[in-house]
This record gives sequence, C-alpha cells and structure tokens, in this order.
Amino acid sequence: MISNVSVTGLNLTRGERTLFSALSFAVSSGEAVALTGANGAGKTSLLRAIAGFIRPEAGEIVFRDADQETIDPDLARAHEVHLLGHLDGLKGQRTARDELMFQSRWLGHSHDGIDEAIETLGLKPLLDLEVRKLSAGQRRRLALARLIGSPRALWLLDEPLSPLDSRWREAVGAMMERHLAGGGLILAAVHDPLPVPTRSLDLGTGR
Repeated sequence: MISNVSVTGLNLTRGERTLFSALSFAVSSGEAVALTGANGAGKTSLLRAIAGFIRPEAGEIVFRDADQETIDPDLARAHEVHLLGHLDGLKGQRTARDELMFQSRWLGHSHDGIDEAIETLGLKPLLDLEVRKLSAGQRRRLALARLIGSPRALWLLDEPLSPLDSRWREAVGAMMERHLAGGGLILAAVHDPLPVPTRSLDLGTGR
C-alpha cells in the first residue's frame, strides 16, 4: 500500500508553455494536500502526471510503502491510485446502478464497498435513473462513489466539491476523514477549501 508519494524536480509543459519547473513536495499517509493557484497554473496537469497520464519533461515521481520501499510505479498506479477528474467520466446512457457497478468492478471493488458507497452518498433513489438524467451534483456523487466502492490509498481529486451543496460537501468531508484516518493520502486541486485539515501547495498564477 502506498504510504508516501514524493515529487522531485518536476518540470511540466503544455504546448510551448512551461507550467512549472523544479517542483518538489511529498504527501504522506494520513495527509491531505490542497493544490491551489490560478487557472492554468498546472494543478490538473500535476494530478495527471502523478497518475501517469502525462510524461514530465524532467523530474521524478516515486511511490513508497510503509517500510519506505519503492513501489513499481505501474503497479502503484494500477492498484493504489484513484484519479477523479474535473469531468465525471460517466456514461450517460447507463443507469446509475450499472455505472457504479462497472466503475467499481473495473477498479477492483471490495466486498462491501459498493453498498457502503450507495449508503454514504445517498445514491439509492438514483440507481434506476440514466446518468444523463442526473443533475451535476448527483453525477458528482456517483463519480465519488468509486472512491469507496474500490478502496485505494492515494486519491487524486480535481475540484471534488464543485457541484455539491453543503449537505454533500459535509458527507464527502466525512469520507475524506475516514480515508485519512485509515492511512490514506489525498492530493486535491481546489478553489474551495477542503472540509478536512490540509496543507496547501500553491502553484502560482500561471505563466
């Protein structure tokens, strides 16, 4: 299980523009780090780089276990990392039930995880509805359900709270608290503060 992820000397570009260079930081078990900064500063790109979808121009991303042994990055990303993007990544023609089952099983669900996700995020009344008929907040709750349905150590979250009302922000905050208490890690790109204690990493104003 991932207990630490460290980023050292990372350089990322988008097109001809440098997003940031020589970026170094670490996130450890039980810790939430909030990525802040202006639009275009590279918050989403950093999450995607850690998830393995973008190749940095320079620098290193290392995953370690509780004994501080290095974990193969492909294995870490395949089995221990969740990336929840700004877009929910849901299929509109599926029912909410089918989409939740697909997402959770594809990612490696736990025995009781799907039932817990339905209960925690109030999804039971939505399960027979097509995803395309759900509101933005309902779709976000459905997308967040994979974090519980298929438990993984490192949550990479892009504006996870943006379409949620206060009730569901509080519920997601409780989810985050349980995840951190169990040794999980959270790295989240945010404009609104996370509902848990966080350390901030400011990527600046963009270039």
